[in-house]
Amino acid sequence: MTIDTLNQRHAIADVLTFHTGMDDQPIAKIHNATATAEISLYGGHVLRYKPHSETEDVIFVSDLATCANGKAIRGGIPICWPWFGADPDGLGRPNHGFVRNRLWQAIATEAIDSGTTKLTLGLSDTDDTLAIWPHRFDLAIAITIGDTLTVELITRNTGNTPFHLTQALHTYFTVGDIERVRVRGLEGKYYLDKVDGDARKFQSEAIAIAGEVDRIYLDVPTVLTIDDPALDRRIRTTSSGNSTAVVWNPWIDKAAAMGDLGDADYKTMICVETTNAATDVIEVAPDETFCLSANYQVNR
Repeated sequence: MTIDTLNQRHAIADVLTFHTGMDDQPIAKIHNATATAEISLYGGHVLRYKPHSETEDVIFVSDLATCANGKAIRGGIPICWPWFGADPDGLGRPNHGFVRNRLWQAIATEAIDSGTTKLTLGLSDTDDTLAIWPHRFDLAIAITIGDTLTVELITRNTGNTPFHLTQALHTYFTVGDIERVRVRGLEGKYYLDKVDGDARKFQSEAIAIAGEVDRIYLDVPTVLTIDDPALDRRIRTTSSGNSTAVVWNPWIDKAAAMGDLGDADYKTMICVETTNAATDVIEVAPDETFCLSANYQVNR
């Protein structure tokens, strides 16, 4: 669809409009009574979310991010699907699946009230996806923008055989000073340390970041909190449909080696991801639906 067609079919006057964004890909811009947001149809990707009460965006996107030549956007909320991490079958397919670098379709928009706006995007199997992953599916992402942000990733199996998923809402958050940040809620949980060869370790206290961190936490609670004293705020994630979560920060050397992340960006971002990862594998039977969701709320 052209931008004009998107606006004719799905714009909401004075609230939601479509524009040309990063690398000429279509984006939806939302400005309602409680918040602003931007969502790229490329990747079904939330780029920005900021309640009017905040001076800093809740979501981090690198200034060097691009989606040219099929590249996944660095920052925001990338969608990892139908696998998280490396190709589970070792066939050389891309890390984190194939939906974060495809153009999604606008399905519906809704003004729930003056301060709450919902945008639903969708993606279905094609001959190209079937050559990569031989299963038929309908995938939707429902994004609700209000005084909180809710993202629901909804998978429907439209084929005749069950399939298995690992997946993630790979959320990048803006923070004021990574060395002062604490991630709370995972105390007393075990994790797989990707920096240390998947060694199983125990988290005894709130997570502090003092080096590269790449961990899959197991048997996680519903609520996790990023305590960010530099910005004088707490970001609370309330999730459903998952039993794992990932915490990631690339730190100095890895950030410097990444072409789409600034050398100092590690200081002002952290990923706390709602995931089905490691042994948290989801089976979706024919004609069944599974929903992975997260709600993000900023508190003072």
